[in-house]
Amino acid sequence: MFTPSTVLFLRALSRLLGWIYTIAWSASFYPQPLLLHRRRSTNGSTLSHPLLNILGFTAYTLSTSLLLFSPLIRSQYASRNPVSPEPTVRGNDVAFAGHALVCSLVTASMYVKRVWGFEQGRGKRLGRGTVGIAGGCAVGVLWVVGRVLLGGGEGGWEWIDVVYALGYAKLVVTITKYIPQAWLNYKRKSTVGWSIGPMLLDMIGGVLSIAQLVIDSSLQADWSGITGNPVKFGLGNVSICFDLVFVVQHYWLYRGRGAEKAEDAETRRLLREDDEAVAG
Repeated sequence: MFTPSTVLFLRALSRLLGWIYTIAWSASFYPQPLLLHRRRSTNGSTLSHPLLNILGFTAYTLSTSLLLFSPLIRSQYASRNPVSPEPTVRGNDVAFAGHALVCSLVTASMYVKRVWGFEQGRGKRLGRGTVGIAGGCAVGVLWVVGRVLLGGGEGGWEWIDVVYALGYAKLVVTITKYIPQAWLNYKRKSTVGWSIGPMLLDMIGGVLSIAQLVIDSSLQADWSGITGNPVKFGLGNVSICFDLVFVVQHYWLYRGRGAEKAEDAETRRLLREDDEAVAG
């Protein structure tokens, strides 16, 4: 289908796109905690987002690591995808997942007043939906593990199904984790306290992630590279859709709203801290 020189070029391009989107997605985890640290307040942001990120990236780290490093999982993947037996998971996927998990843990810790001492907003309360999503994902993965243990064997459930379950858990989390923040922005009619930087970087990463997956599948001359890795394909598409929602909220619907009030509140907080320091 492709000439040898074209194949070499596309493989190099795939690796380049992979590391660029890894850097973009990884960088997207820094603006929000830096904003929280600068404001010393979690007002305007929700705890649901970093907590669901912890759940999702734990699942994603496990699934990508197993697909890349486990001989058993790779063998079972090959048996189900004989035309393109190599999983379309790369080392940059594992690196991104592990880095994202650590960043999510740090961001979530900022909602613990004893740890950072930040002013806590109403977004700290977890909704029943967040708890239900987390519990449902955990139950779903454990159910698949149980089926493998009880009904494994030829033609039955295999450990590759657990990997797929982990991947789908991550996809469910990605679909739902943005909703609490988008809803909070809607209720406040403001995006103050929520950094738009991660959304822009996330959008770049999503586009490049899909491009890499398409290139890898075309090199294998088999689009089961996408159907065999629906999570990576879904993550890119879902991320882009929600990123567009936040871009519209930030630059169009609520542009400039709430900024003056937030600045006044931050000024009052700084003055109060100065008074306490003088009194001390």
